[in-house]
Amino acid sequence: MLSGGELAELVARVGPVLVFLLAITVVAEISDRAGVFDVAGHWAARAGRHRTLVLWLLFVLVAVACTVVLSLDTTAVLLTPVGLAVARQLGLSPVPFALSTLWLANTASLLLPVSNLTNLLALHQFDQLGLGHAGYVRLAALPAVGAVVGTVAVLFLLHRRELSGRYQPDAPPEPHDRALLRAAAGVCVAVGPLFAVGLNPALVSTAAAIVLVAITARRDRRVLHDLAVPWRMALVLAVLFLGIDLALRHGLQAWLQEVAGGGTSPGDLARLAGLGAVSANVVNNLPAYLALESVARTEPDRLMALLVGVNVGPLVTPWASLATLLWAQRCRTAGVVMGRWSLAVQGLACAAVAGALALAPLLL
Repeated sequence: MLSGGELAELVARVGPVLVFLLAITVVAEISDRAGVFDVAGHWAARAGRHRTLVLWLLFVLVAVACTVVLSLDTTAVLLTPVGLAVARQLGLSPVPFALSTLWLANTASLLLPVSNLTNLLALHQFDQLGLGHAGYVRLAALPAVGAVVGTVAVLFLLHRRELSGRYQPDAPPEPHDRALLRAAAGVCVAVGPLFAVGLNPALVSTAAAIVLVAITARRDRRVLHDLAVPWRMALVLAVLFLGIDLALRHGLQAWLQEVAGGGTSPGDLARLAGLGAVSANVVNNLPAYLALESVARTEPDRLMALLVGVNVGPLVTPWASLATLLWAQRCRTAGVVMGRWSLAVQGLACAAVAGALALAPLLL
């Protein structure tokens, strides 16, 4: 069992991560109900000027920005239905738009600590190494660009036929409360720079949630009804953190050290990233990161290589990341079903290319 001091240390580390998860979900849910994502999707449709490729590239830009600032789960849950609706209204194939949200929700989640819960956990280790938020962003910048470029390239090569040609009508946006829409959009735009400069993610997201709840309560309290705040998920994650910590203290870390090695040579980093990707697809990226962090936390390059593996790699199995599970549910609700084997093969191709381009700056 954990001593009182060890439990307090675990709570001090995990608590802010769970607070961020709950608060940023509130921000994302209210923003969705206020129409922020709907307007962004239809802005892309109008700005695309009836060219399918331009529309898709603008949608990709929205997905990357959403993932970086509001986290990968927001992209999977809230942007996926928008992309599918826009494609349906314009008579386009929904597959490239669906895969864009699925893959970019994962592969675009390297740049900021808030983009993925794994990054927030890693930020604690960067602080321990004396690098902090700025050090994390500097090290993540080139891998993040490589991951996005690789993802977009694979998406285009696999679906270039569906992305060619033109569309005729402009998709009509849904009507929204303009004052609430502006407030929610303003909060979403404001939190990006605040996260980027390194302010405490839990405090920033909590303040943003409080502001939006207060404004929404004054404008239309009905918007606040049945917000999908992930209390159960937070509880499951807390138990998961505790379980992994206990396992590491009772032999798991020693075994992982033998499997993952401990160096920073190109071969060692590739080995660790590959192990992270495989583990994420076998069990899920969060427990994979929690376990492997114990053999990566002494070197920033090893930490970033592990993040490349567990963030960019989980595109093959349906359970590899929570974002993938949430995305699949949204697609089923919209009546869009893709074959599991096709998804796995395409996901493997994307993970290999995007992962290699993300890992290259660390290896070089």
